[in-house]
Amino acid sequence: MAKNTYKSNTFKKGDKEKKSTKLNFQWNFLKDRRLHLAFGFFLLTSSIFLFTAFVSYLFTGKADMSVLQSVSETGVKASGSEMDNWLGLLGAQSAYYFIFKWFGLAAFLIPPFLFLAGYRITFNKAIFSIKSAFTFMVFFLFWFSLLLGFMVFESGKITAFSFLCGGIGYELAVLFNSLFGWGTYLVLILSLLIFIVFYFNVTTLLFFNSKSANEDQIADGDEKVSFSEEKKHVHQTETEKATDELKDEFEQEEESLDDASTWTVAEQKPKKTPPQEELTMEVENTLENKVVQEEPPQKEEKPEMEVEESDFDEKLGKKVENYDPTLDLSSYKYPTLDLLADHDSGKVKVTQEELEANKDKILETLTNFKIKIQSIKATIGPTVTLYEIVPEAGVKISKIKNLEDDIALSLAALGIRIIAPIPGKGTIGIEVPNKNREMVSMKSVLATDKFLKSDKELPIIMGKTISNDVFIADLAKMPHLLMAGATGQGKSVGLNVMLASLIYKKHPSQLKFVLVDPKKVELTLFNKLERHFLAMLPGTEEPIITDTKKVVNTLNSLCIEMDNRYDLLKDAGCRNLKEYNTKFVNRKLNPEKGHKFLPYIVLVIDELADLMMTAGKEVETPIARLAQLARAIGIHLIIATQRPSVNVITGIIKANFPARLSFRVTSKIDSRTILDTGGSEQLVGMGDMLLSQGSDLIRLQCPFIDTPEIDEVVEYIGNQRGYERAYQLPEFSGDDDDSKVGEVDLSERDALFDEAAKLIVLHQQGSTSLIQRKLKLGYNRAGRLIDQLEAAGIVGSFEGSKAREVLIPDEYSLEQLLNNIDNNH
Repeated sequence: MAKNTYKSNTFKKGDKEKKSTKLNFQWNFLKDRRLHLAFGFFLLTSSIFLFTAFVSYLFTGKADMSVLQSVSETGVKASGSEMDNWLGLLGAQSAYYFIFKWFGLAAFLIPPFLFLAGYRITFNKAIFSIKSAFTFMVFFLFWFSLLLGFMVFESGKITAFSFLCGGIGYELAVLFNSLFGWGTYLVLILSLLIFIVFYFNVTTLLFFNSKSANEDQIADGDEKVSFSEEKKHVHQTETEKATDELKDEFEQEEESLDDASTWTVAEQKPKKTPPQEELTMEVENTLENKVVQEEPPQKEEKPEMEVEESDFDEKLGKKVENYDPTLDLSSYKYPTLDLLADHDSGKVKVTQEELEANKDKILETLTNFKIKIQSIKATIGPTVTLYEIVPEAGVKISKIKNLEDDIALSLAALGIRIIAPIPGKGTIGIEVPNKNREMVSMKSVLATDKFLKSDKELPIIMGKTISNDVFIADLAKMPHLLMAGATGQGKSVGLNVMLASLIYKKHPSQLKFVLVDPKKVELTLFNKLERHFLAMLPGTEEPIITDTKKVVNTLNSLCIEMDNRYDLLKDAGCRNLKEYNTKFVNRKLNPEKGHKFLPYIVLVIDELADLMMTAGKEVETPIARLAQLARAIGIHLIIATQRPSVNVITGIIKANFPARLSFRVTSKIDSRTILDTGGSEQLVGMGDMLLSQGSDLIRLQCPFIDTPEIDEVVEYIGNQRGYERAYQLPEFSGDDDDSKVGEVDLSERDALFDEAAKLIVLHQQGSTSLIQRKLKLGYNRAGRLIDQLEAAGIVGSFEGSKAREVLIPDEYSLEQLLNNIDNNH
């Protein structure tokens, strides 16, 4: 027994030693500084990750909601690719739970606390007490969530900002309302005061720190107590300031939530009338904003530049006036509004009966498919009426989206479009065409303050939005526009509207047009503007370019103009055209060194498909180059086509046109080609269009301007004194297949003939552009050199868009050929 007992005791002792060693190892591991650093960096990174995800959720949360709800069905990879949150699927889910499900806007207190904790662990320094920060965070997580939740509950409305209270905040609000009613605000104030008293260690109140306390201190003669009271007095002052700041912050949040409530939603209390029986309509009439002024002010159109005099001028006591480019045509008068006609009656043509009938049919269709909604709102536009619905919780957005054809059938309407969800709102939009659409006249839009007082560099009128607001874009910031639309859907009228917008706003010295019209009938109306607004190649007879070969030359000439302008900006030390012109106007650039005032140039191509069929790469390459580089130097492109297929709108062209405009097209494929999404095949025509400037689509009704109106405006400007000739683009002459090589006399070779020959043989590429770039020559001289090289047998004949074949294989063979030419001539 003793032996067995001894062995038993020995075994137990060893077991205890092993357990002790294991515990010591675990404890030492927790003390490892490397573990502390890793955990500290994790907290710091988590704080930045959550803060970024929360901020992104405020902008992208509504769009990501439907994707989050279907992750289990679509999978992680597919769902993650559809997320708009800046930090992907994990960021969207984190923000969804912390903000939407739990604490709402109060969740923004969590990232700062994680940062403080991570900073403390990583650097062994405390910015604030971690314990105090944790107490502050926990209290206000629930306090602020309850405050916002009760405000949402009391308002009885679900707005775009209702989610800021969070699920916990709303549930607490419902509970507190049952217990205290409106006395919940008293509970909130009481809890805040108690928290402040304990958190800031408040023992006296500033207003009750009366004379009796001071007299007691003097009677006791205790200087130490007096000093302590002074400290408390200062501390109390700081505490009350903090309290006032907190109250102001909460009041601002309350006001922002109240202001954000813009549409009617049913009360959530059970005794209220069901929301399906209520319909709120907002009819906006921009015709009330018309300006009586019939003629835009002449002086306001000139660019306003600040005068900055150099030190040299100040020393000499001289004052140099700014350069004014409009003085060359000082008598120029802007076209007046009375040149345009009134096409619209200014009355909303959608009746209450039509609205009610459409609302009932929409509700009936949704009810048949067991979809319940909380509210519906109608916004009447010039072409379509937007019905915004708020579905009840648990309804999938995709389910409503799939009912597009069923709703169209019930309404017996063409062009039903469902927006699910509307960007920036927590609603689903159903666009229904009006039976009697309103025509938007160009005159009514030009007469608005929004256009007359616009400070945009190149303002172009796009049309009226679905809420009857005038939409004006800045072509200088687009910076290029790609348009598409089937025949007869308003594409040419849209181009005329844009050109008229710029003509009404800009002086001829500030803007030039390069108009390309392969159809030869659309843009010829602007012929009379040749000496005012048009730019053309030297020696060209017609200001409107219709011949394909001249189009290629003009596009390459614009590329030369672009390069020349960049050289001027480089010499002037400027980054864009606006800075350069400002310096020139302030007379800080010397005209003797080639500097001059540079107007904006807008290239308009009415039909790209025809050019791509006849010229192909010769057109695509310069267009892509201009689209990539020409923004900063004031050259902007507006390109239209009626056939938006992939062989017309190629990937190179499409990538450099962020702004896309689509009128009605014939198929969803065409819509996806131009807009990267469907929708434009469901437009109703006659100027109804979709504008994409990024991720959002804006539906607009293009104004109408008739041909006689364009004639009146053009005639008004053309009859005024203009420049001696159109704005001259750089000279360009491409490879000419009609040139007679046999007439080239090699005895009169160019001085750079030998150098050009060596360049061609070295690069094994026979092109005029190569000679022009490398030898820094004009295109006419480079063209003569290529003709001489062909006559000498160094390059082959012209082969269209391809580079000429180089017939000499190496430099040794070239030397022999050049020696023979010298001996013979």
